[in-house]
Formats: sequence, structure tokens, C-alpha cells
Amino acid sequence: MTGSGTPLGPGGEFDRLRAVFRRLGPRLRGAGDDAALITVDGAHLALSCDLAIEGRHFRLDWLTAEEVGWRACAAALSDLAAVAAEPLGVLAAVGVPEGRDGEFLERLMDGIARAADATGAVVWGGDLVRAPHVTVDVTVVGRADQPVRRSGAQPGDGLWVTGLLGGPRTAVSAWEAGRTPPPDARDRFAHPVPRIAEAAWLRDHGATAMIDLSDGLVGDAGHLAAASGVGLVVEAERVLVHPAVGADEAVVVALVGGEEYELLVTLPEGFGEAEGFGRRFNLPLTRIGGVAVGEGVRVLRDGRPMQPGRGFSHF
Repeated sequence: MTGSGTPLGPGGEFDRLRAVFRRLGPRLRGAGDDAALITVDGAHLALSCDLAIEGRHFRLDWLTAEEVGWRACAAALSDLAAVAAEPLGVLAAVGVPEGRDGEFLERLMDGIARAADATGAVVWGGDLVRAPHVTVDVTVVGRADQPVRRSGAQPGDGLWVTGLLGGPRTAVSAWEAGRTPPPDARDRFAHPVPRIAEAAWLRDHGATAMIDLSDGLVGDAGHLAAASGVGLVVEAERVLVHPAVGADEAVVVALVGGEEYELLVTLPEGFGEAEGFGRRFNLPLTRIGGVAVGEGVRVLRDGRPMQPGRGFSHF
């Protein structure tokens, strides 16, 4: 795969956070992927946590309590999908402000439990505190006998992505503009689906590296490229766009929108089972580019370089 244009490396937030973790020195173990991968008494485990804060990741005039719980748990479980781990259980720490009654908390926890159950996991417990805003911190544990890491991509591999992109960003844009989002775009934001079974299939069909799309396709591609020490070329016209995305902004929203929880995966050049994947999961698997010698991410549109911008930043 060849291409020209200015590489979009990890940069910014990614480099700052990497520097923070480096300060832990020898106390840091198992980091560098969507989930920490550790071995305890012969058991291979994947662990991750994900924090959702009212006003930053969601608003209660956008989502029901059940949807807040589902979304927070699904986001954490997606980290297990990113390393092809089998979910075992979740722990949920929840903060609620004064004025939120027990029924609200029950509905939120029901959303967490439903998301866990949908992947075969159980809720082991957690913590409850008063907080200025609704806050949900979900820790997930999975079994990872054959994990797929971010660091295995090789020049010559194809770059593939699951699903249709841009729906969650379209929903948020509508809410922010005071409009009601299209129902299918709203569902993509409120009810993300961790691609657990899909990840296991991709692992079994030769996946060399994988990451879930939480911060946007371009941003997360940069993380994968940095971990593997390679360059990635994304051909923007190949990306499948969610039908709710407006035509004028479709490609850019799909490239940087974020909150997708789809999988970006590299597969060997000879991979030819995308149709089998589609039949198995009723979900498209699309080749959108490839892995090259170099670093960062080059985005091309009809063979010409483009600068779509960056994805979501927490800071």
C-alpha cells in the first residue's frame, strides 16, 4: 500500500498520556492495549475500566437511566473485544447527586446488568457514592487465552473496519443543535454493541492487530500505528458511512466522529472472508486501506491527501 500526504501521528493527548504513564516506571505492567493483559496462576486475563461522566460523555436529557448504564458498561466491554477476550464479569462504581432517587439507580444498574448479560458476563459488585454529577466507572475482566494486541500489524496487511461509521456523532450533533436525532443514529449512541463474538472470529481468521473505535477512526488508527511501529493508509472513499449522516459531511464524520465501538483490524494480505463475516454477523467488514512501512496515518480521498481532523479528546 502506497500513498502520500502528511502523516497524522498519535500526537497531542496520546503523547501526553504516554508520558504520564512512563513516570510510573517499573510499577507499570501490562499496559499498551485496550485492556491490560496479565497472567495469574496460569490464567490469562484481560482487565480494563471505563469512566462515564454526566455532561462530558452523556446528558440525562439525551438518555434514560437504563441507557446510561448500558452505554457505560458496553464501552468497557468493548475494550475486551478489542483484544479478543471473553468477558467474565464487571464491577460498577456509581456516583449519583442529591435528588436522584433509588428508582433512578435501579434503572441505571439494570442497564449495566443487561449489557453485561448480553456478552455472557455477570455483575460481581461495585460501589455507590454521592457525587456532583452522575458518574459510572465500570471495570471489566475477561479471559484472553489468545489475545490480539495493537502491536502486531505488519507492512502488507490490509486495514479493515466493522460496521457503518458516523451514527453516534450525528446523534450528538442533532442534540447539540436542539433537534431530535434520527432514531437509528440515536440507537448507535445510546445502545452500542461490544463486538465480542466478531473479535473472536477475526482472531480465528488471522487478525494481526486490533483496536476498538472510541475516539474516532483516524485517532484510533494512530494508536494502532504507533503500537505496531508502522504506517497506516486509509482510503476515505472506502469507509462505509451510516445512512443517518448528512451527505455534505459524511466522510469527515465517519473518519473522526468517535463513540463507534466498532473494530479496526489488520488482516493478512490474503484474507478473503469478508462475505463470511457479513453472513455470520449481519454486519459489514470493509477493507479501507493497508499497512505500510513508516509511521502515523495517511488519509487519502480518491488518491489525494486529505486532513479530516482529529477525533474525540477527553481534555
